[in-house]
Amino acid sequence: MQLYEVDGTLNNNVILANSAPVMHNFSPFMDTNPTADPDQKFKAIGGLSGLFAYNSPDGIHWRKLQEEPVFTDGVFDSQNVAFWSESEQCYLCYFRTFSNGYRTVSRTTSHDFINWTDPVEMTYGDTPPEHLYTQQTSPYFRAPHIYVAIGGRFMPGRQVLTEKQAENLDVDPGYFKDCSDAFFMTTRGGNVYDRTFMEAYIRPGIGFENWVSRSNYPALNVVQTGPEEMSLYVNEDYAQPAAHLRRYSMRLDGFTSVNAPYEGGEVITKPFTFSGNKLEINYSTSAAGEIRFEIQENDGTPVLGYTLEDSQVIIGNEISRIVQWNGNEDLEKLINKTIRLRIYLKDADLYSLRFTDQ
Repeated sequence: MQLYEVDGTLNNNVILANSAPVMHNFSPFMDTNPTADPDQKFKAIGGLSGLFAYNSPDGIHWRKLQEEPVFTDGVFDSQNVAFWSESEQCYLCYFRTFSNGYRTVSRTTSHDFINWTDPVEMTYGDTPPEHLYTQQTSPYFRAPHIYVAIGGRFMPGRQVLTEKQAENLDVDPGYFKDCSDAFFMTTRGGNVYDRTFMEAYIRPGIGFENWVSRSNYPALNVVQTGPEEMSLYVNEDYAQPAAHLRRYSMRLDGFTSVNAPYEGGEVITKPFTFSGNKLEINYSTSAAGEIRFEIQENDGTPVLGYTLEDSQVIIGNEISRIVQWNGNEDLEKLINKTIRLRIYLKDADLYSLRFTDQ
């Protein structure tokens, strides 16, 4: 691939050049909109004074959708992300804004990738404001109605390195008087993020090189890298000669879990309805641990045949396991009824559950 001459040679992998503001934060994605033009299989946004829209048939050869920016109401000095939402049936864009002096996130929607709605600022529940420098919001590939955001939290003025330590690492002098880490949050659409977990998702590593400004920022998207594994990529050693991306891996659905110690514990879900005739779980126990499930009526009354005593004692470590009660896994008679789950765990983690016909 030889598209652009750089430093007098075509021997490079450059796919976009001579567009300085856009190259600063060019953010591409594969367009999964079923009605999208096949010649525009890939789309992208980028720019500083406004967001310009690009499309590509192959992710390599890019062209502007129009000469003017498609969106200008924001502060775009960051990686702003866009994607097609299967659940909302429109394009979404999450981008940088400011609120009360803090870097924050707003969102806008579009049906044609050119005309975008007025932005709406995202909210975070009852959590303290923090500088969310990047957010990397994107649909989780195993549950696309849930948008996962694993981004970079910036702590301005929180200095770790001395000037001498920064000099020894050859850090750019403007980038060592702050520190950063990675955070985790989710949203299911609308303007609400769930920040249940305020702790760092990935802490900076051992070594002063990990404690500089704007390091430890995750790259866009979590990707499957094995039958039971998914990975994300994080920039490290920012503003240093050693700058690089590091891969971090975890089990499928392994962002968080409901966990109980050896002594055991229980959780009761909110009431809900479901479709699908089986309950599938992603879980892990110790050799001494276990998980059991009870299905209850809306008022907490156990459903006959689906009590905790009827539940199979589940032991093991699997990405997919169908729950049974006295050998029965069929839940068809409970479809569309309002129920809740009582879940007992002992020395175990429950990573995800879903109701399925498979």
